[in-house]
Amino acid sequence: MSRRRRGRPVHGWLIIDKPGGMTSTAVVNKVKWLLDARKAGHGGTLDPMATGMLPIAFGEATKTVSHVMDGSKSYCFTLRWGAETNTDDAEGETVKQSDVRPDQAAVENVLTGFVGRIEQVPPQFSAVKIDGVRAYKLAREDKKVALTAREIDIHDIRIVGTPDADHTEFAVVSGKGAYMRALARDIARAAGGLGHISALRRTSVGPFDADDAISLDELESIGQIAAREQKLLPVETALDDIPALAVTESEAMRLRNGQPVSLLRKVDLQRIAELDNGDTVLAKTRTKPVALVRYAAGEVKPFRVLNL
Repeated sequence: MSRRRRGRPVHGWLIIDKPGGMTSTAVVNKVKWLLDARKAGHGGTLDPMATGMLPIAFGEATKTVSHVMDGSKSYCFTLRWGAETNTDDAEGETVKQSDVRPDQAAVENVLTGFVGRIEQVPPQFSAVKIDGVRAYKLAREDKKVALTAREIDIHDIRIVGTPDADHTEFAVVSGKGAYMRALARDIARAAGGLGHISALRRTSVGPFDADDAISLDELESIGQIAAREQKLLPVETALDDIPALAVTESEAMRLRNGQPVSLLRKVDLQRIAELDNGDTVLAKTRTKPVALVRYAAGEVKPFRVLNL
């Protein structure tokens, strides 16, 4: 006899304003418990010391997590000058020190080298896998490993404050896979000094920003599960930036069964007029999303069916 799955079938997105001191996994588990949800996952890890936007997907929304993680992200962080740590943030041990305190002009002069497609070596304490083992696990065992530089995208970076000679505040918009800890470390080195992140906050992830967010305390203060569930955003919120394709109920049935739908009739031409071969499209009926499909040669084929 198969075991009954625990929790309720909850579907949608909840954007948590993560507090400092908690891991992303701990936040997901807490929210999952608060909603008595069967299935949940997050749309991009935040370091324990970091605060800010942690999108949590429930049920069928977990099928759209990769789309959110591929989107751009915005951060604010504070670089503390004078010391490099083994974690590249304030939670680590100091490994190098410097008396250099670059002024704002010197820092701004190096920032252009960090915009665009750049190479970045991840922190030693990171989730990058080395021969199948997470780098942070090796680092905790004092095993030094040579991490390979990876290409990342930094769309924008600017100084937003200089509280004192020891601190500089930055706002960053980045692509997938960028480590703010490594970015702060490398900016400090490029400016002739040493530094680490002393504060980090994520302000947006893909289509989600602070206007969508709720704190853990606020969520927990809502007494009933049904009322907490009212805070969920629809599954398709994560897909606001891709085209939508209206489908009939009979077409929806074919897509749900994994079958392609042909759109070559004259009446279909308006529906596909703005689509190009290879486009990812969200197929929807009048009432609900049906599937993520790819358009090619006059037909759409489902690759991610949403069972809603």
